[in-house]
Amino acid sequence: MMAITVRDRDAGIAGLTLTELPYPHAAENDVIVRVHAAGFTRGELDWPGTWTDRAGRDRTPSVPGHEVSGVVAELGYGTTGLTVGQRVYGLTDWCRDGTLAEYVAVEARNLAPLADDVDHTVAAALPVSGLTAWQGLFVHAGLCAGQTVVIHGAAGSVGSVAVQLAHAAGARVIGTGRAADRDTVIGFGATKFVDLEADPVESTGTADVVFDVIGGDILARSAALVRPGGTLVTIAGPPTVQPTRGRAVFFVVEPDRGQLAHLAERVRDGQLTPLVTTVRPLAEAADAFTGHQRGRTIVEVS
Repeated sequence: MMAITVRDRDAGIAGLTLTELPYPHAAENDVIVRVHAAGFTRGELDWPGTWTDRAGRDRTPSVPGHEVSGVVAELGYGTTGLTVGQRVYGLTDWCRDGTLAEYVAVEARNLAPLADDVDHTVAAALPVSGLTAWQGLFVHAGLCAGQTVVIHGAAGSVGSVAVQLAHAAGARVIGTGRAADRDTVIGFGATKFVDLEADPVESTGTADVVFDVIGGDILARSAALVRPGGTLVTIAGPPTVQPTRGRAVFFVVEPDRGQLAHLAERVRDGQLTPLVTTVRPLAEAADAFTGHQRGRTIVEVS
């Protein structure tokens, strides 16, 4: 099969190449997915799991990308709950070869069925962004209808999904970002937008939940925005400042079949739209790692 691989940590993005690799092995409880579309995170070449397995052993050449949408091609021994030929999507293990390939081996529990009328390129943009938004808002922060949530980076891949989910849950949403993002954020359901390039973060006012994807000074100053009993939740790094009468949570997204299924249903019903801005073929996946833009770049494989 053909895949994007990386061998040299020091080479960075320049070390990404299109390579022929052996067809993957399906371990116990694994599924081999024929990849139709894949998503990636630009910073994953800095992750330890890209270079070593869980025992710390070198595993290069590594295949990056951890979001997949495709069709089940093979079931490993003992695998149940999915069938060959079934459309699926999900999130692969950080320490195994990823999805920028024609085939990928995935634990079956990390995949959810995908309806026929959801495009693979849309589904591939959903696992990291959708699960991160869902887990941050509802699992870690316990957001409820009638509460107010501030979402920093509200026009980004995670933030835009979080705005839509929070709005659908009946929360009052305040989004932050750059001035050019205002219409996008308001269009997704925010009632207020704060341009962080022109106004201080305190312009948002206080909230029951603050969801941060930016980190740094924004994260530190956001602790003061949390109302008594509220939650500051972030994926940027462990908070250095705690809310006075609330709590702060740093988390890393985890696969969850039930949550994936629920997110896919919302996409199918038109209640959720992942922000996909660019679709590129596998041969151009290395180039897709460069630059920064609003929304997701998805790699179309098959």
